[in-house]
Amino acid sequence: MGSVAIVTDSTANLPGSTVDYWNMRVVPVQVIVGNEVYDEGNEISADRVAEVMRNRMAVTTSRPSPARFQAVYEDLAQSGCEAIVSAHLSSDLSGTYDAARLAAAESPVPVTVVDSRTISMGLGFACVAGARVAARGGDAAEVALAVSETAANSHVLFYVNSLEYLRRGGRIGAAERWIGQALAVKPILHVADGRVQPLEKVRTAGRAMGRLEDLAAEYSGELPCNVAVMHLDARDRAEGLANRLRQRLPEDDVIVGEVGAVIASHVGPGMVAVVVAPVPEP
Repeated sequence: MGSVAIVTDSTANLPGSTVDYWNMRVVPVQVIVGNEVYDEGNEISADRVAEVMRNRMAVTTSRPSPARFQAVYEDLAQSGCEAIVSAHLSSDLSGTYDAARLAAAESPVPVTVVDSRTISMGLGFACVAGARVAARGGDAAEVALAVSETAANSHVLFYVNSLEYLRRGGRIGAAERWIGQALAVKPILHVADGRVQPLEKVRTAGRAMGRLEDLAAEYSGELPCNVAVMHLDARDRAEGLANRLRQRLPEDDVIVGEVGAVIASHVGPGMVAVVVAPVPEP
């Protein structure tokens, strides 16, 4: 255990191997199906959420309680860490950040809580950047800065088959004006200023994949980047996009993964996202 520990939430969509390698702690966000409450990752999968949505069952989400964070902070303190950086999805999308702040006030060791203003691997890559700094002996301020800067310079772009799921969950933001055109356009959205914002609209899903590819290549530029192609119930489409990006961005690391159950609850089946994050300087 290093002197600075990293805590995040399950919406970071980090692979278990990455969490284990960097010795991070992940607090699960909850998914509610009917009257049943499940921890994301441990108790409900994105595939299950997609199935529930196809059957038109109600799905909602809920932030972790401050007590969940408090238990993790106390355990880390007992394990010998001297400080904690707790980084979470945008506070405009969830109350998770606020729950972490409430718990931090009662922590036995100092906790710096970071509002990443992003989500999914935009948050995940930022946490890895912070973990690298911590592994080199950086203090909590340096770790939190690495998390914040990586998150701020990341780009989260995504295509959805329908805006209806975002509307139901109250996460649609300015893209609500596209609702009436949902049958005529395929929306490309992004996370900007901590909120889901409209970016472009195209006529077909194929063109949407092409635009995601072009935008990812543009945002990557000439600097080395980490790239993640995330999806919900659209693996073939995601794999195809990732393979094209590997050809266009041979110097970048491109991974493919499925979003977790929480994000799945808000975007619906068929979603494909691209996350581009700069690789921090050594």
